[in-house]
Amino acid sequence: MLTTLGARDVRLVGKLMATLADSEDRDRMRIRAGEVLLDLMRADQFASFVWDPVAHTFGDRVFLNMDPANLDSYDAYFQFRDPITLQLKKRARATHVNEVLEQPELERTEFFNDFLARDGLHYGMNYHGHDGVRHVGDLRIWRRRGKANFDRAELALLDVIGPAFTSAMRTAHRFAARRNGGDRTARIGVSAARYRLTPRETEVAQALAEGGTDATIAEACGMSVPTLRTHLTHMFAKTGTGSRAALLGALL
Repeated sequence: MLTTLGARDVRLVGKLMATLADSEDRDRMRIRAGEVLLDLMRADQFASFVWDPVAHTFGDRVFLNMDPANLDSYDAYFQFRDPITLQLKKRARATHVNEVLEQPELERTEFFNDFLARDGLHYGMNYHGHDGVRHVGDLRIWRRRGKANFDRAELALLDVIGPAFTSAMRTAHRFAARRNGGDRTARIGVSAARYRLTPRETEVAQALAEGGTDATIAEACGMSVPTLRTHLTHMFAKTGTGSRAALLGALL
């Protein structure tokens, strides 16, 4: 694929790959990648979201050349009436929007007329990155009305870029998890001192924040499940809480 590109596009692909290699800050990385992608694909609008499997919504958005207020309406309303993106999310490759819904049919939908068209989004293609079953992020690239639709070569190029994006997002998620884990440990340490938790109770609190069942938390702390529950009862009393969620809320 890359051997068929002109010098300009080869240079932009190289720039994009270098951008994806700097993935410690995933929002900055996605914005910079989006800027290069718009140039490379001669496109007009870019957005990237991450699927939240608990809330069953797309969030953590970054975007270029779109109205934040219009995207707020996507967050609150239109993503629940979106006829294309959940289908695109299932694909393990770059996918043209019209593979999911033909353009004339798309243009008859509320989603197109009251959301996409407001920002001039007309022709689109997506790439959704997955780490096993986990969605790590997507690339949504659009052109305005009046331009040519994306062709097979452009779709194939996005398919070449997609795995590098997936790898970058996996790395960015790991960076974020390490940062959040350090912050969480520090916050629990401060709260443990405030509530006068014992060192053992503080250890339980740290393990509880990691998640898991009673059995896995007890194993991580080197104690039996009944002993774990005894510690939790004492911690509830010290913090004035009555559930694990409330306890974590008090400590974090």
